Amino acid sequence: MLYDVAVAGGGPVGSWVAYRLAGMGHKVVVVEKKADLREPVCCTGIIGKECVDRFDIDEDVIFRWANSASISSPSGTLIHLQRQEPQACILDRPAFNVSLASRAQDRGVEYLLSSPVNGIEGRDDRVRLKCEGCERGTEFIEARVAVIASGFGSKLVDELGLGGAGDSVMGVQAEVETGGVDEVEVYLGQKVAPAFFAWLVPTSPKRALMGLISRCRPGFYLRRLMSSLADQGKIASAESELSYGGVALKPLTKTYSNRVIVVGSAAGQAKPTTGGGIYYGLLCADIAADNLHRALESDNLSAKSLANYQKRWKKELGWEMKLGYWGRRFYELLSDRKIDRIFDIIKKNGIDESLLKADDLNFDWHGRVILRLIGYGALSSIVRSVKLPFPQGRKN
Repeated sequence: MLYDVAVAGGGPVGSWVAYRLAGMGHKVVVVEKKADLREPVCCTGIIGKECVDRFDIDEDVIFRWANSASISSPSGTLIHLQRQEPQACILDRPAFNVSLASRAQDRGVEYLLSSPVNGIEGRDDRVRLKCEGCERGTEFIEARVAVIASGFGSKLVDELGLGGAGDSVMGVQAEVETGGVDEVEVYLGQKVAPAFFAWLVPTSPKRALMGLISRCRPGFYLRRLMSSLADQGKIASAESELSYGGVALKPLTKTYSNRVIVVGSAAGQAKPTTGGGIYYGLLCADIAADNLHRALESDNLSAKSLANYQKRWKKELGWEMKLGYWGRRFYELLSDRKIDRIFDIIKKNGIDESLLKADDLNFDWHGRVILRLIGYGALSSIVRSVKLPFPQGRKN
């Protein structure tokens, strides 16, 4: 059978592309290496209300809503952020995977599970996906165009010569039992998560996800933090099983080729500030679906035609990602002493309260927060002390 579209990867981004294209009348297959979409994933699953509303996320896959968070400096100073209305929610990630896949299947999308894609071969009028190691033996799936949505570090991207993410780190996470954590907690400091941050995110009564991102030894740092919080009685034990996953901080230089496009974490479409990839991935999945629909209708699936996909997503997200990466690199260069100093300035000058009152700032877009922070005169001396070129381009 020749499909119109073959999607490699049955996560949220792959399923959303499939859902959209099937709704436009195309024959779509999703090829997924997992035997069950309910398998655990290394993702905290925090998304903003804007994402929930835009993609009509089912309430049944939401653990809980969050309207507050506490951020702890290296010395233990706390900044508490709270708004009256919920700003974000924590998803049940496996249930979210299943929910979006079910939507796609309702539109006629076919799912092939236990089918890892090991290679993509281009031909004049189609692409051929090679699936090895599945229960049915080696299989070949043919389609007019392929979408790579197989997650961070996909080997398919390398084989097509599209390279890797411009910068990436490793994240680690564990599910823990708590003594009753009511809000998201974030921990900063070189001894906690060098140059990055750690988190404790409540999911259900007395359960939470705890993790961190680091360029080196993330498992070591998470175990140490877990031991500290266990000693404080905040979590029950430091012995929970750890799961690891790569986090892209910069996107691929090129996210398209002849009869192939790359979306989501495989393309490095994530927030550089936090590593969150669900919302950016879904936004780019929408752009991909619209571009592919036009290309399929005109029967022009060349690299030149599919380049419009990259132009579109970069127009929508490019400046935000550049500014977010600048903010990320700026933070990496701060010592614990400077981070503590920033906390003192923020609290003394009421900057945290000012940010909370700003209607144009929300959970999903961090660029405006970064611009607002560096615009405060009280923080100017610290900003000037870090020699990091400001990204060039749009600044509004």
